[in-house]
Amino acid sequence: MTRLAGTRAWVADVVRSGLGTPEEASALVVEAIAADHPEVDADETARAWIAEALDQWRDQTADWPAVTDYDRLQDAFAALEADRIVVLQGCSDHWAAHDELARTTARGIAWFTPPDVWHAIDEGMLEVNLWHSTTANAAPGDALLEDVLAAFRDAGLDAKFDEGRIEVSAYWQRRPS
Repeated sequence: MTRLAGTRAWVADVVRSGLGTPEEASALVVEAIAADHPEVDADETARAWIAEALDQWRDQTADWPAVTDYDRLQDAFAALEADRIVVLQGCSDHWAAHDELARTTARGIAWFTPPDVWHAIDEGMLEVNLWHSTTANAAPGDALLEDVLAAFRDAGLDAKFDEGRIEVSAYWQRRPS
């Protein structure tokens, strides 16, 4: 895959993630194209690639089941929120998760970054970080971890704890709004 093709595939993942506003996604894409491919007009290229990615995304959804892994993920996240576990979908980094946790009285926080979402789009596996209210990482045997794994199971998703993160077997099949 050429570097240009790699950037184009990344643009498709940014679009299909549905994270942030369309304006934020566009600004991110323009910035990346300008930095990585100064030989092309970043604004024009971004508009074209985003439009193409949107068209492809809409076409792909025709083959998706009525209930997707994304829908099941949202069910699990709603159950976690109801159990006083904050869920940050596509948060920027661990500092953002730390700051959010400091503002709450939650039992814990489950969070993942945009690259985690892009991986789930392409590979069908979402890696989720889980911290206790103290920001300590969850560990095997923790009640918090068991509750989170149960929420994924109850939503019809396979999840396991591995190397400090929860690996959820799920494609990020979010439908365009």
